[in-house]
Amino acid sequence: MTAHDPRDATVARYSGLARIAVDGGTPIDACDPGTDCYGADRYDPDTLADVPDAARRAGLGCGNPHAVAAIGPGDTVLDLGSGGGLDLILSARRTGPTGQVYGLDASPDMRALAETNLAEAGVANATLLAGHIEAIPLPDHSVDVVISNCVVNLSPDKAAVLAEAHRVLRPGGRLGLTDLVTDAPTSGVDRAGRPLTVDDYRAALRAAGFAHAEVVVTHPAGDDTHSAVVRATA
Repeated sequence: MTAHDPRDATVARYSGLARIAVDGGTPIDACDPGTDCYGADRYDPDTLADVPDAARRAGLGCGNPHAVAAIGPGDTVLDLGSGGGLDLILSARRTGPTGQVYGLDASPDMRALAETNLAEAGVANATLLAGHIEAIPLPDHSVDVVISNCVVNLSPDKAAVLAEAHRVLRPGGRLGLTDLVTDAPTSGVDRAGRPLTVDDYRAALRAAGFAHAEVVVTHPAGDDTHSAVVRATA
């Protein structure tokens, strides 16, 4: 008998949201009413000018990682939980043809949606990877920038995610995330879908080997939950 993987429910949920986007709908993920914490509205509208409509509609993040991570020409970028490809398209534009962008996602439906959106956007320097963010299928020290948009909080093993991000980053590489944090720690704080507190997040970054760890709350996402930007250096 195969042991239950707590990530299966998350993959199934986001696969369903991808199918909604493919069918022309606008997926809405869990978010408390009135908090306006998810979606492509957190991006500068000018940056979305030529982004496929399905990529915008499938933007389920809680912030804008491109306002956090300094992505430049020639960079190699990894997006953890790349979803429908919105951040892959924007990253590819920033890296230019001399850069490389990787998108890692465990949902086959999200990868299929991203593949379609990347082709429509004319992106030629992005590669989609299948797998979980706790075990990144890339070599050590192969990436300049790791980004992610509201995905790390979904992991049942956030320490493993951050350790893997540190492993694949080159020395001096940058971590630039948007994610959820909570004011209400519990004994199950590291279970899937439960965010870390700001202090626990900083401690997890340091334990993974990161320097200059910074977690800054940006806007509310629920009674005891907030969106935050996370920066650190390998």
